[in-house]
Amino acid sequence: MSASTVARVDPSTAGRVKDPGVRGCFDQMSRQQSFLDVESALAQTQAALGMIPQEAADRIAQVAHLDQLEQARIDQSTAKTSHPLVPLIWELARVAGPGAGDYVHWGATTQNIVSTGEALILRRVHGVFLDLIARILTTLADLADRSADMPVAGRTHGQHAVPMTFGYKPAVWIDELRRHVDRLTAAESRVFVAVLGGAVGNFASTGEQGPAVQAGVASRLGLSQVGVPSRSALDGDAEYVSLLGLLAATTGKIAREIYTLMKTEFGEVEEPTPPGTVGSSTMPQKRNPKLCQDIITSSARIRSCVPLALEGMQVEHESDRAMTMMIRQAIEEACVETGDALSRLVTVLEGLEIFPQRMRVNLDLTGGLIMSEAIMMRLAESLGRQDSHDAIYDAAQATALGQGSFADLLLADDRVGSRLTAEEVAALTDPSSYVGLSADIAHAAAEAGRSAAATISRRLAGASNGG
Repeated sequence: MSASTVARVDPSTAGRVKDPGVRGCFDQMSRQQSFLDVESALAQTQAALGMIPQEAADRIAQVAHLDQLEQARIDQSTAKTSHPLVPLIWELARVAGPGAGDYVHWGATTQNIVSTGEALILRRVHGVFLDLIARILTTLADLADRSADMPVAGRTHGQHAVPMTFGYKPAVWIDELRRHVDRLTAAESRVFVAVLGGAVGNFASTGEQGPAVQAGVASRLGLSQVGVPSRSALDGDAEYVSLLGLLAATTGKIAREIYTLMKTEFGEVEEPTPPGTVGSSTMPQKRNPKLCQDIITSSARIRSCVPLALEGMQVEHESDRAMTMMIRQAIEEACVETGDALSRLVTVLEGLEIFPQRMRVNLDLTGGLIMSEAIMMRLAESLGRQDSHDAIYDAAQATALGQGSFADLLLADDRVGSRLTAEEVAALTDPSSYVGLSADIAHAAAEAGRSAAATISRRLAGASNGG
């Protein structure tokens, strides 16, 4: 599947978000260079084991770069053979010259090179994802700290529940994203693997030295290796797509929350809207949540790739091209969409506007009803929990029916008025007095988010330095 078939970006927002480079990792030249890297590592490993001459391996490694080969010859042969690798092998062997060229692709089969090369590509993409997540974690940490003491209505089932602070929301997102980082990094040894078992995975072409060849190639490329190099075992790829599905569910959830809070009736936040942005051709006032809508769409597309990846595991016998095509399509589309979603989320969060005044207005919409639990808990100290619940319930229902203000109806009930003064009821109906440990949770999550981001950055720096 070509990258162009999954480049489904909303043109109205594409220019506002930088392409993180995932598409380029899957283009033809990137794939071919990854395959050449595997061929080079294979030759060098086999030379070290005495299977082929060192001079041949050195020559193969020297020319195993696309700029050393004639792309036109590769393209012509590809058009003729319809094979993803053979034309590249022919050209590498031709350029390597007599003698050395005879040892290109020694004892390997196409899927060995392709699968291992795809692992190199996926590892690069993985690094892009982790870098973007680190940026998101850092931005969310700042947001959590900044809004840790900003009262907002907590909502359950779409209704006011109890007050909290806005900083609690990014705290939740940080916590989820940290778990996704743990999952993604834990899967690395299962996903980024070298598979060099030959035609059916039993080392028939390389014999007793086969395991050492696979181990050597893995070491040179910085990959892990599978215990049984079966071409039919695609669970690692399916696992990675599944993990992207989980990550996508969180990115979609965050975007959906911001999308909802941007609605005119809420008005508590707004995604960045550059000057000159047009929301509608007929309604000049519109400031649409385009970036959030893009993220929600990408999130759904990523999750839709998970069933396809799982279906791709249903390999018949020792190899099945149909299943391989399925899983590669799932990987590419999921990765491209994940890059888009994360990039847009960075843009949204870095430019997110929050409106505490509107949050306070919304808190007061029910005239203090959102504080029912707080009043009940206070009253329960002298009246008991169930009787307190009944008293507050009666006043709340009467308030909802327009029979008076919540505070007045509470004080008119002897069960309440005989135990609480008007001043105490007024204090208890102040939403800012009942936000629990929201601020503490927000600040703790912010610290954890920054720590996680720093850890990711160190790991990526170590990987780029060969660590």
